[in-house]
Amino acid sequence: MSLIDRVTEDTLSPEQRTRWEHAQATHGLTHMKQTLLRAPLAYDALMSWYPLRDALIPLIGERGTIVLSYAISTTNECVICSLYFRKALQARGEPLDGKPLSPDEEDLAEFGRQVARDGRAERDLITTLIERYGQPGVVLLTAFAGIMVATNIVNEVLDVDPDDAILGLITGDTDPVSAFPVLQRRNTPTTSTSEGGHAQ
Repeated sequence: MSLIDRVTEDTLSPEQRTRWEHAQATHGLTHMKQTLLRAPLAYDALMSWYPLRDALIPLIGERGTIVLSYAISTTNECVICSLYFRKALQARGEPLDGKPLSPDEEDLAEFGRQVARDGRAERDLITTLIERYGQPGVVLLTAFAGIMVATNIVNEVLDVDPDDAILGLITGDTDPVSAFPVLQRRNTPTTSTSEGGHAQ
């Protein structure tokens, strides 16, 4: 269960309602967004993902933004984000793992994995990306990757409940996503002790 209660439509402040209605009218309202709306400033910060993505599409294509985001999210073992980008691939009529990747997409995926894993990327890889996309393009890529990592962190730290619409994209017990820590915690029964004791 999520550590933060999601806002509901009947409890919205005017500040929250403006954002709620905008989300409904544009990209959709998710559990993560309902959670972020507890702090509208935090919501606004993470929603910068959308304009950054839109600025990147002319450079790397919509599929490139999905490949990069999926690589970051799976490396960070973020259930919600990994499944969200599977859904994006499914909507494009593509395999849920996004494969095969073009050489350019392989570089984007590797950049995403390195940023997620190490908080940096190899100099040779960055040089290749600068040659391909230019310095402004790599600044955009890096900022977008940073917001993607922040989104992963919010979902995992706050244990946000996955939306029902994406849970069906877990393909079975052998699916790597099924082994991500947040799902393991949810699937592991807790034990209680007598009054005054501690759960193990």
